[in-house]
Amino acid sequence: MAVTAEEVKRLREKTGAGMMECKKALVDTGGDFAQAEKLLKEKGLAALEKRAGRATNEGKIFVRIKDNTAVLVELASETDFVARNPDFIALGGQIAERALDKGYTEINDELSTLVQDLATKIRENMSLKRIKVIKAGAGEYLTQYIHGDGNIGVVVKLGSGREDLFAGKDAQDFAFTIALHIAAFNPLALSRDKIDGAWIKEQEEIFRKQMEGDEKLGKMLETKPDQFEKILQGKVNKYLQEICLLEQGYVKDEKLTVAKALENYGKQAGTVITVQDYVYFKVGQ
Repeated sequence: MAVTAEEVKRLREKTGAGMMECKKALVDTGGDFAQAEKLLKEKGLAALEKRAGRATNEGKIFVRIKDNTAVLVELASETDFVARNPDFIALGGQIAERALDKGYTEINDELSTLVQDLATKIRENMSLKRIKVIKAGAGEYLTQYIHGDGNIGVVVKLGSGREDLFAGKDAQDFAFTIALHIAAFNPLALSRDKIDGAWIKEQEEIFRKQMEGDEKLGKMLETKPDQFEKILQGKVNKYLQEICLLEQGYVKDEKLTVAKALENYGKQAGTVITVQDYVYFKVGQ
């Protein structure tokens, strides 16, 4: 049977399928638009099923902040090409906004269905990898930083003794710089006291084995054990400085630690400023 170009165009806009696919579906279903749409969706699901085992290592991080709540989402795809697709980007934002509006703190069937619907349309495997929610209380402020094309996303929560402090642009800019710093240096912990002691002990043993395997340092263990232990503790200390946010060299002035930068800005603002929490997402990690 004959189908009109307008019908084909409308079906293409609804399903994302190719023009010839839409025309054939309309012909095969006798011009029944709903049945043609269903047929194309079934074909999309079949194509998607064939790709189900393929890795989804590309994608983007999406962040939405409203009032005292921030939501981070990682939406993944097979290819970077799809990750740049306007529909994919719109979906990531929609998921973050829906999670924010409905108070979702984890992946659920509703959000997964949104992903599957677009995956069926585009015919590429996609997955909603993770969702993280972070809330702020009185005197706390949430801000975000998205790096590059969205491969890294950070939310940081700062606290202040002045509830009005972060109403000002200067304080907001300072908070943004802390978020940028986290994106650049990916600290594994806020501070040493947030790290499990057993994990620190494990790292110490790794350094010890490395030093024992070094000819010069190995001899030192026998002749100058105290010096050996001093060097070992120095290595552990340096490593902790590298991975703890508050001890890292500040992104705008590496002569300052982040802790010192917070202290200095707090003095300037007439209050104490602290990093209460942060979340770092990177695509594929």
